[in-house]
Amino acid sequence: MTETKKETKSEAAKDRVWCEVSRDLIDYACDAEMETVWERYETVQPQCGFGQLGLCCTICNMGPCRIDPFGAGSQVGVCGATADTFAARNLTRKAAAGSACHSDHGRHMAHAMLLMAEGEAEAYTVRDPRKLRAVAREYEVAVDGRSDRDIARDLAEAMLEDFGRQHGHTRFVDRAPARQQEIWRRLRTVPEGVDMPIVETLARTHTGVDTDPEHLLMGALKASLADGWGGSMIATEVSDILFGLPMPMRAKSNLGVLREKDVNIVLHGHVPILSEVIVDAAQSPDMLELARSMGAEGITVAGICCTANEILMRRGIPVAGNFLQQELALATGAVELMVVDVQCIMPSLPRVAACFHTKVISTDPRAKFPGAIHVELDERDALNIAKRIVRMGIENFPNRNGREIRIPDDETDVIAGFTAENVFYFLGGKYRSTYRPLNDAIIAGRLRGVAGVVGCDNPKNASGGCHVAMVKELIKNDVLVVQTGCSALNCAKAGLLQPEAAAKYAGKGLQEVCEAVGIPPVLHLGSCVDNTRILIACCNMVKEGGIGDDISELPVAGAAPEWMSEKAIAIGWYVVGSGIFTVFGTPLNVMGSPNVTKFLTEDLEGIVGGKWAFEPDPIKAAHLMIEHINKKRDALHLRPMMYQ
Repeated sequence: MTETKKETKSEAAKDRVWCEVSRDLIDYACDAEMETVWERYETVQPQCGFGQLGLCCTICNMGPCRIDPFGAGSQVGVCGATADTFAARNLTRKAAAGSACHSDHGRHMAHAMLLMAEGEAEAYTVRDPRKLRAVAREYEVAVDGRSDRDIARDLAEAMLEDFGRQHGHTRFVDRAPARQQEIWRRLRTVPEGVDMPIVETLARTHTGVDTDPEHLLMGALKASLADGWGGSMIATEVSDILFGLPMPMRAKSNLGVLREKDVNIVLHGHVPILSEVIVDAAQSPDMLELARSMGAEGITVAGICCTANEILMRRGIPVAGNFLQQELALATGAVELMVVDVQCIMPSLPRVAACFHTKVISTDPRAKFPGAIHVELDERDALNIAKRIVRMGIENFPNRNGREIRIPDDETDVIAGFTAENVFYFLGGKYRSTYRPLNDAIIAGRLRGVAGVVGCDNPKNASGGCHVAMVKELIKNDVLVVQTGCSALNCAKAGLLQPEAAAKYAGKGLQEVCEAVGIPPVLHLGSCVDNTRILIACCNMVKEGGIGDDISELPVAGAAPEWMSEKAIAIGWYVVGSGIFTVFGTPLNVMGSPNVTKFLTEDLEGIVGGKWAFEPDPIKAAHLMIEHINKKRDALHLRPMMYQ
């Protein structure tokens, strides 16, 4: 490639990136003949306009069919389906797929706990007996006078039964406020189990079955509630039981956490069953000694994406980067191994790794990637498998191929590990743990309200920059922000997840709360499955009283400014379906149907209490959330804000 072409590609890619660390590495990646996600985004332009509007259908072999949004061409498919059916059916299928993917994470966690309880997975143990007993009581599992393993076995069995349940409802639905539950019962969207609503929803989207747009979308809601109040909530609770309830701790973020003289192992994906054990293996004396014998000073383990959040909030392991930095981590030339499991893994990784000495290791039985080495996890032998993987990284250290190591000189402090439980202690203290100070701060007008800003980063938006801009605008207006997933990792890089950020960026009321309690203005709540922690926090706010009798009355809002995956659609559905106004940065693929768009952005609020909005500008989106929070404050007759 000529130098001119390299420069052109590099500049086009950098125009879509806000993070200086990433911008610098893009230059180096181009020099190494390495293709990045931003270059691939440019090469697929223009993207299919029919698909973006939700006006193409591929579910049967009479098509593919598409509807002309300008009215000149066909207005129905071969079977007679309209634009409304196209858009609703496509969205419903995506919600079901997203719910299935996230919920399967929960099934995997429950199965690991069962193996541990039966003595077949000795790498795992119950690290939070208190939470084990609390969750067991919710499932009506006997706890008095019983061992941790006996309780865990019965709880795991009960949770696995929740997946296949045909009658009744998933156990954690009982956590929702009574009014929310009544709405779901009236709509017939209470999930019996986790799997059944997903299967039912997919069946309804088959050709020749359900074609009523609103009825289809109620299927999307039900499947997504099965995730939010079922599969994902199970994943969060079991992770806390097996690996310990996170507690706020200080760590480092961004690609500068890699070390030139260490063996660098990057863990990427979502399910913490193997990543937790790899951390243990990498810290074992025999592996450290082997690393030194190969000429390394030590072993650095760092995370990418939601695996990063999991091992950050429990172990203080540094974060290498977010979703869009997974290729750039390899571009440093310093990574011996990237170990992946499921979700958000770019198929490009083995090709990118081939530009350097890096090996990509896939580990999950559900996912293989051409060009990667597959070392499958078996929980029964997890520690030995983890040591085998770490050994592969150590033995690859001498194979660095002579390219310059390009580790950015940038790492940012981050405080991570807040949960719906430990916030009690921060707000009320050890002996008076309560949400009362949070509710009182909202009632008094020190805090305007609370916003959840979550989701992926996306090259078609600002590659993470929308998250940073939105969150800065929210905290400037005295909105406490809670975050999960790559949204949290982007704001961590911007320095927003540390207490010092309150004085620099927050409004005066939020500053006072942060200083009094000792928290950042932006709270890290974990990985993307841990959005369920946000639901539980909302339930606790309702239970505490004074700011509404159900979630839809709370002065809260949600956003996914750079959403990317079908999981995000499922998350959006269960958040909206739980009564929360939610802004997506780019529209769902329904804009070709005015009726479906109106239903999602207007009519749904009168049905479930929440609705969607679509706004690409992060500042305008933040103010949509602020306006909504103000509307809820007015409806509750709360005091005016102390500092306007």
